[in-house]
Amino acid sequence: MSAYLVAIDGTDASGKATQTALLAQHLRDMGKTVLEVSYPNYDSPSSGPVKMYLEGKLGKTAEDTDAYSASVLFAVDRFCSFRSEWKEFYDRDDCVILLNRYTTANAVHQLSKIDDEIEKEKFLSWLFDFEYGLMKIPSPDLVIYLEMPTEISVALLEKRCDDTGAVKDIHEEDKNHLTKSRNAAIFACEKLGWHRVSCAKDGNPRTREDIHNEIFEIFSENAPKNLAK
Repeated sequence: MSAYLVAIDGTDASGKATQTALLAQHLRDMGKTVLEVSYPNYDSPSSGPVKMYLEGKLGKTAEDTDAYSASVLFAVDRFCSFRSEWKEFYDRDDCVILLNRYTTANAVHQLSKIDDEIEKEKFLSWLFDFEYGLMKIPSPDLVIYLEMPTEISVALLEKRCDDTGAVKDIHEEDKNHLTKSRNAAIFACEKLGWHRVSCAKDGNPRTREDIHNEIFEIFSENAPKNLAK
């Protein structure tokens, strides 16, 4: 037996960190044991190649690094984090691990670099075999994808940068990449059975509380009874 693993992924600026934190707090209020893990793991040296890629040091655009090569960089970061930081926690069967981004992010951002549908399916097969099979990184029990229209994502990213002084990475600064990633995510949701949560309604973002309620309902319907009640 092992911990219940939930991956929360989504479009850029869809509120992944916020929703991970809200779900974690809700479960803790219920008396559950919860661990939150976020990727990339910027506090670890294992994220070094990922930083180089996202900062444009391996190519000026995301397209300059092919889907397979870029995926390896992120996979190594996850492998190091799992083995050194949360493997012992995963080996318990009385807790929930919430992942803010995971292998699922490669199945979106990197999948977006591939146009042919057959090649998309080949990439997904390779990706999961590489991380879950060869590297033996745990596969999630539940995947929740937060979907935000690209125009809203772009506006929210601009506001975040204006408010905080943050600098966009090569994914965030490329509207075409964001659009293709959203389309890739829809493809992945349909092929892989991810739970898709729309974060906008009538052209405006939904409230974080409204989104959380839907996420918690999905969790409750899918998690083991000892964790969901």
